[in-house]
Amino acid sequence: MLLSLAIRDFVIVDTLELDFTAGFTVLTGETGAGKSIIIDALSLLLGGRGDGSLVRAGCERAELSARFDLARLPALADWLAEQALADEGGELLVRRMLDASGRSRCFLNGRAATLAQLKTAGEWLVDIHGQHAHQSLVKPDTQRELLDAYAQSGELVASVAERHRVWQDARQARLDAEQHAAAYALERERLTWQINEVNELNPQPGEWDTLGQQHQRLANAAELQDEARHALNALSDDEGNLISAVAQLQGRLTRFAGVDTRLAPVAALLDSVDAELREALYALRDYVEDIEQNPEELAQVEKRIDALHACARKFRLRPEDLPQRLADWRQQLAELDNVADLDGLLANEAEALSALREAAEVLSARRRRAASELAERISAEMHTLAMAGSRFDIVLTPLATPSAHGAESVEYQVAANAGSPLRPLAKVASGGELSRISLALQVVTSAVAAVPTLIFDEVDVGIGGRVAEVVGKLLQRLGEQYQVLCITHLPQVAARGDVQWQVSKSGEGEAGAVISRIRPLSSKERVEEIARMLGGEQITATTRRHAREMLAG
Repeated sequence: MLLSLAIRDFVIVDTLELDFTAGFTVLTGETGAGKSIIIDALSLLLGGRGDGSLVRAGCERAELSARFDLARLPALADWLAEQALADEGGELLVRRMLDASGRSRCFLNGRAATLAQLKTAGEWLVDIHGQHAHQSLVKPDTQRELLDAYAQSGELVASVAERHRVWQDARQARLDAEQHAAAYALERERLTWQINEVNELNPQPGEWDTLGQQHQRLANAAELQDEARHALNALSDDEGNLISAVAQLQGRLTRFAGVDTRLAPVAALLDSVDAELREALYALRDYVEDIEQNPEELAQVEKRIDALHACARKFRLRPEDLPQRLADWRQQLAELDNVADLDGLLANEAEALSALREAAEVLSARRRRAASELAERISAEMHTLAMAGSRFDIVLTPLATPSAHGAESVEYQVAANAGSPLRPLAKVASGGELSRISLALQVVTSAVAAVPTLIFDEVDVGIGGRVAEVVGKLLQRLGEQYQVLCITHLPQVAARGDVQWQVSKSGEGEAGAVISRIRPLSSKERVEEIARMLGGEQITATTRRHAREMLAG
């Protein structure tokens, strides 16, 4: 439930703080006084679009905040906790600041939030019925969406839409395969030839580098062997070889370390050098024994290198890239086989269509039950709105193939008088009748909604007299279950409010700027306001008496 609303420098409001109660609250005032300010502010607070024009002239920014009780909204409380936006007090504080350049900042419970998070929270908090709702009621999309909302079939609708997308993708893949069959065949032939050519060589990852190293070793085997033998001689075979020289030095220094201990570390280092030289000696002996001149192996390596070179030149590649390119071609061929497999694509398409029909049938069953119930309830409400004998129906016409919205079209039909045939709503309903039907629909659908706060923005346009009185009773009845706010110009509706606020404007701002004011009315002030709504500027004792009677009734 909405507990409070604070507005600063918004449109024609300088500062405004309102506390709300449960039940049915009405807002009245002269035309152009700014009665829709509250709705505009709440719409912006709960994720609506905003721009710099909403900032009061001459001000840097507009600031809006609202406080909500979450006692009836456990799902929203859980969502806030998941988003790390919860508050221990069981309330939600929503804030939004909009500067003159159009930039805005959003907050939930004092924490920075995104516009998407504001919109998500708003879907739980407030349901706004605009004064022009009846104008869209004749549109097929609106009719279908209202039925689905009443049926609470949002998840089913989303499932059908997703399966329809999958089926369309499968269908398009099959059509593409049929259309490009010749091109696919040529591409398959080219890939197959390239793969076969390279497959004969079977190049392996890293092979080119390995071949280069082998070729270097085999081509220089004699020189490598000579150098290794020369090193062996220097280490151990020649007179005055390194190992002997180091051993003699190490022995002498070890003896003199007894005279001066500072020579001991040097002797130890030479001992380590001696060990390293002997390790090098053993390694060189193994190397000399292992390396040999092998012209046949060298010829084989050169032949392999030439073959890889020739193959790479044919496809304008580097030899080292052949293994990866072969793998790429194999993958492309596999993908091409998939997109060109008509039998497989037809099977996928049929499977996707079957899944779509299955989901659509579940949605259709939900719609049929909801359509029957909703039509009956709207007909009953229409009878109370001076449309006795009228009849409302929702016709579901099966489609040959399910669409993204289901397996049927949805059409609202009405018989305005007893005995008249049902005809499409757009063809038989006048503006006044549409307004009443829209109100009946809003009252019925709101009664099953989980949203605790319902706002009606002059939905009573185009009606009057006894019908207006009935509308007031309907909204008052709705206020027994929900928090209802209604902007109205009808005294019959205003008189049914549990609380009445008056909206006015004046030139009391800076430099005579127009300022909008909203204040609650006392019992006596309500009589004057209802009398004004009844009689205009000239309020007489008769209109006051009539106003008191309406408020008492």
